[in-house]
Amino acid sequence: MGLSEAELSALSISIRVALLCAVISLPFAVVTGWFLARKNFRFKSVVEAFLHIPMVLPPVTTGYILLLIFGANGLLGRWLFDTFGVKIAFSFGAAVLASIIVAFPLVVRAIKQAVEMVDKRYEDAAGILGASRLKIFFSITVPLAFPGILSGFLLSFTRSLGEFGATITFAGNIFGETRTIPLALFSSMQTPGKETEALRFMLISVAISFVAMLASEIVNRNYLKKNNP
Repeated sequence: MGLSEAELSALSISIRVALLCAVISLPFAVVTGWFLARKNFRFKSVVEAFLHIPMVLPPVTTGYILLLIFGANGLLGRWLFDTFGVKIAFSFGAAVLASIIVAFPLVVRAIKQAVEMVDKRYEDAAGILGASRLKIFFSITVPLAFPGILSGFLLSFTRSLGEFGATITFAGNIFGETRTIPLALFSSMQTPGKETEALRFMLISVAISFVAMLASEIVNRNYLKKNNP
């Protein structure tokens, strides 16, 4: 039996949101993770605590904060709409933004730990030999921290797939636009007679998450085998 229109729609939206979340957040997370791992500065603990707030906040609270900022009458939302005609809340972009905010701390944490495991003596030796900081970063730090960077990317992807609270609060549950698999599952659970559909959504969600994590393990193992023969 093939997928229904509702299932295909939710699957498509979920994958697009998750991919955009992972791709957009990754470069910022790499820079942030490297900076936190390699630099010491005043109020560093405060900055790290602030970045990690979305990890401990109820997702609904995160969504409401985003709504206060980017909603039609929000701090930035009204200005963006009046100036550029851009409406963020209750749109596909809102679903992506909500996922990015919720997943970003996980990505930064994974990448920071990976960079901390890179022996700084390699970077120092390259600097002594005349390599620029940018070249050191891309030729030494990033390759050695790659497993952590990949883990961060997939964490972002899978966390986005499971996002519910912030999305339904900030982006809504709009069929064909913001109704991801978790929201579709919730809608099916709330509708009498759709227990089978809810079960199918649950199985789709588990299958995608399993494939993503399996891919992460395979790539990590192959990378480590290639670089540690």
